[in-house]
Amino acid sequence: MGNFKAWFAALLLAVGLGFVGPGAASAAPYCGIAWGSLAKSSPGLTQAQVMNVRTGQQPCFDRLVIDLNGNVAGYSVKYVPQVFHEGSGLPVELRGNAFLQVTVNAPAYSNGQSTYNPGDRSELANLAGYSAFRQLAFAGSFEGYTSLGLGVRGRLPFRVFTLAGPGEGTRLVVDVAHLW
Repeated sequence: MGNFKAWFAALLLAVGLGFVGPGAASAAPYCGIAWGSLAKSSPGLTQAQVMNVRTGQQPCFDRLVIDLNGNVAGYSVKYVPQVFHEGSGLPVELRGNAFLQVTVNAPAYSNGQSTYNPGDRSELANLAGYSAFRQLAFAGSFEGYTSLGLGVRGRLPFRVFTLAGPGEGTRLVVDVAHLW
């Protein structure tokens, strides 16, 4: 019994001095993501047109890609209380708890003809099974600007960047993290 008391006293002393105890909590960001949720933009207009819109799933984020047939010159991506249609100003109804307005400074038309004309403007992609995305809708193209409404699960971190290709075109990419 004396040995037990000695060991118990030593253990209490070690805990009290901080030699033994739970490990420190890690504050590492989810998947290394440290993007934030503030507006991201780049000025400039382009002669390129929007040709296609598509989505994809990655292990840590959902991705939106807007294909242009030339260089991406400018964009604006931000959380808004409501997304509105270009030109008319009418609200775009979206599912989700937060809404990203994605505007690329490029038209979706050339010489009065549509270069991007989705079959269903309120459902641009089947987002069943996506972690962050809830709905993607076409908000119109007016005076050289094309907008999309992206309904997401919540106000999650996102990033925006451009990629070269395919061919002579470029892509505007919006990634929305699954978690903070």
